[in-house]
Amino acid sequence: MDQFKQISTFVEVAAKGSLSAAARAEGIAPAMIGRRLDALEERLGVKLLQRTTRKIALTNEGEAFLEDCQRILSDLENAESAVSERSAHASGHLLISAPAGFGRQHVAPLMPSFLTEHRDVTLTLNLNDRVVDLIGEGIDVAIRIASLSDSSLVGAKLADNKRIVVASPAYIKRHGKPGTVDDLQKHNCLAISSEGSQRGWSFRQNGKIVTVKVEGNMVCNDGQVLHDWALAGKGLAWRSMWEVGSEIESGKLVTVLDEFAAPGNDIYAVFAQRRHLPLRIRVFVDFLRRAYAQPDYWRKG
Repeated sequence: MDQFKQISTFVEVAAKGSLSAAARAEGIAPAMIGRRLDALEERLGVKLLQRTTRKIALTNEGEAFLEDCQRILSDLENAESAVSERSAHASGHLLISAPAGFGRQHVAPLMPSFLTEHRDVTLTLNLNDRVVDLIGEGIDVAIRIASLSDSSLVGAKLADNKRIVVASPAYIKRHGKPGTVDDLQKHNCLAISSEGSQRGWSFRQNGKIVTVKVEGNMVCNDGQVLHDWALAGKGLAWRSMWEVGSEIESGKLVTVLDEFAAPGNDIYAVFAQRRHLPLRIRVFVDFLRRAYAQPDYWRKG
C-alpha cells in the first residue's frame, strides 16, 4: 500500500474527525480508510488513533505524528507549486522591509537587476531598524538579521552572518593585537548602545558562548558610526562581515580574535505565511539567495 496515501489519509481523518467523513471526501468506502490506517499503525508499530463507532481521538503519539505529517504535506504542496510556477510570470507590487544599514548596502543596489529580470514587478523598499509588524503593516517580505523567535512567521535563510572584531592597521600598529578575549580589557573598544545600555560582544570560549561587556571612550547607537570610527583607527569594533568584508579585502581593516568568533545571527527573508506564497515573493527571495551565494560576494566593495 502506498505509504504516502496512508499518511494523507491519517491527516484527513484527523481533520474531518471521523472515518466516514474522510471516506465521503475521497469518494470511497469507510472500510478502505480503516484498512489504510490499520496498515499505517502496523508499519509504525504505534497506535495513532483511538477509534469507536461514534468518534476518534488522537493518542499522544498520534498528535506528535500528525504535526510532522502536516508539515511534510505542506512542504510537498509548496514544492509542487514552485515547480508548476517556474515558467509562470511574476507580476504585482512588493513591499519590502530591511534594516537600514544592510538594506542600503546589500538590498537596494540589487533591486535594479531584480526588476530587469522581472519587468512586471514593482517594489517599495522601506529601510529602518525596528522590527516591523508584517501583517499589520502589509509587508510582503522583511529581511531580518537575527534568530527567528516569532513562530508565526516563516523564514527562508538567505546567507550566514559572521560577526568579527576588526580594527585599522594603524590602531594595531600602535596598540598591538589582542590574543585572548580577556585582552579586550586593555583596548579601546567601540561599543554600540541601545536605549542607554551597552550591548555585549559574544565569543566562543572553552566550548561555550560568552558575552563580554567591553569598555572604551566612544559609544554610539549607530553601527555605521562605529564602522567609521574603526576605519579612522579609534579602536576595536565588533561588526558583521556584510558590513566590513570589502574593507578587510582591501586591507583597510584587519580581523582579530578570529578563533573565538561566535556563530552569528543569520540573514533571513521572513513572511507571514508559507502556503500560496505569491510568485513575486518567491522570485525575490530566490534572487537574493543567488546573489548572496556568489563567491566572495561579502568581500566585494
